[in-house]
Amino acid sequence: MAFRLVAATLLVPLGLLAAPAEGTGNPMSRALPVADERGMALAVGRFEPYAAGREAITYDQKLVPANAMAAVSYVPSADGHMQVMLRTRGLLPDRKYGAHAHVNQCGAKADDAGPHYQNMKDPVTPSTNPKYANPQNEVWLDFTTDAKGNGFAKSVLAWRFTDRQAKSVVIHAEHTHTDTGHAGQAGPRLACLNVGF
Repeated sequence: MAFRLVAATLLVPLGLLAAPAEGTGNPMSRALPVADERGMALAVGRFEPYAAGREAITYDQKLVPANAMAAVSYVPSADGHMQVMLRTRGLLPDRKYGAHAHVNQCGAKADDAGPHYQNMKDPVTPSTNPKYANPQNEVWLDFTTDAKGNGFAKSVLAWRFTDRQAKSVVIHAEHTHTDTGHAGQAGPRLACLNVGF
């Protein structure tokens, strides 16, 4: 399956994830959402503690330090598939994190983002049934940071968002579990970035 313009879509987050020049302040205190007529979307944000109107929020500054950054790109294809990519910078080095698309926007509390977005919704909440809580039915973006605290994840799925869309990506404390009764769980919610999927 071809995902055209993926490289171009990621040029903006790669450039914006660079460290700001001395004395420039914090230009990324809010996320920068971008979307085009094909339904592609991009969000880039610098994490800070919650404040009204802020779209990139850290709930745990020990594990997602203030000024760490994330970029999420969404590229739907004409054949009904999609690709979602996550890049991070400034997290703890050599550490495993979980990440997923969630149904609500970020809020004052980590739980405000709601549950994971599911293509086929589990009638039971919270969803821990591997039939629904799995990387083919949800957008899983687990990653392990490198020695500099940078991370990358990609999810390619055989469906795409339509009128029911996810609204954020949440970073969790652990890689996502897959066993029955724990499927989809990834520990505490550490940070959240609003994304205009």
